[in-house]
Amino acid sequence: MKQKYHEKSDILCTPIDKGGVGRHETFAPRYGWLKKGYDALRQNPKIFNAPDAIERLGVGKNMVQSIRFWCLAFGLIQHENGQNNKKSRLLPTTLADKIFGDNGWDPYLEDLGSLWLLHWHLFNEPYHAVSWPLIFNYCNLQIFDVKQLTHFLISTTKQYPKLSSISPKSFEKDASCLIRMYNRPSSDTTFDIECPFGQIGILNSGAEPRTFRFNVGAKETLPNLIFLAAAFSYAHRNQSSQRSLSLHKIVYDFNSPGVVFKISETEAGRMIDTAASMIEGAVFVESLGIQQLQFDEEPEKLFWICLERYYHNEE
Repeated sequence: MKQKYHEKSDILCTPIDKGGVGRHETFAPRYGWLKKGYDALRQNPKIFNAPDAIERLGVGKNMVQSIRFWCLAFGLIQHENGQNNKKSRLLPTTLADKIFGDNGWDPYLEDLGSLWLLHWHLFNEPYHAVSWPLIFNYCNLQIFDVKQLTHFLISTTKQYPKLSSISPKSFEKDASCLIRMYNRPSSDTTFDIECPFGQIGILNSGAEPRTFRFNVGAKETLPNLIFLAAAFSYAHRNQSSQRSLSLHKIVYDFNSPGVVFKISETEAGRMIDTAASMIEGAVFVESLGIQQLQFDEEPEKLFWICLERYYHNEE
């Protein structure tokens, strides 16, 4: 099913222009990096600027900065007191403690649901990897390669003073990194086979060599409760005082679960209906032709309840 997206002018009301580009040092996130970064940060809040960071993390200098970037981008670490600079202390977030901490839910990311959860957090503000929301929300290319995706980013960001001044090479690095991150590795590809996110099946190879397309529709590896958790997360950051969320917003709005996970409206409705039945105080209903998720608690609280239920094998 073809996704519906807002017009590009809508992104003027979002903090896109404050987003970062090309800060991953060309590396897609690798197996073990996030756990390694989390553990090191718990021991030393300034580990990423420490003289012995290379030895402590066991990777090269550029990889140290890439680990730092991905931990920030996935919402696993944050600047102390909101100070956004390389010299400020970094602290683990609640999400990081829940996943990677003592008795964590999934410290080695063996559960594909965890990869979907982390993928979702790339689209939360601040946008450390701004090319990701731009591409997922506004790229309507049916088939694309790195060059075409780069051109899309360059043309889309011309309306933003900060982003329009960034080197085209930086956008090319983002386009290449995104493809390598989600591409399913095969024997005839040189793309990054050390990145776990290729397993979630959000990107497929096109008919021509080195071409790709988004897989829009059902995702066998996406758990219902993770999708519902994302819906509550979306409600919290966009309408935290309300106690209902329409299926249309869940599927089509900027950085909504439907857009971020590339899910069709029919499949989203099925997943929300199934998952809501597992949560007290949440129900998926249809009234006057409008389908919506209704709930009694604050959406942020329900976000964590969904995750607790999922990781305690209640799905």
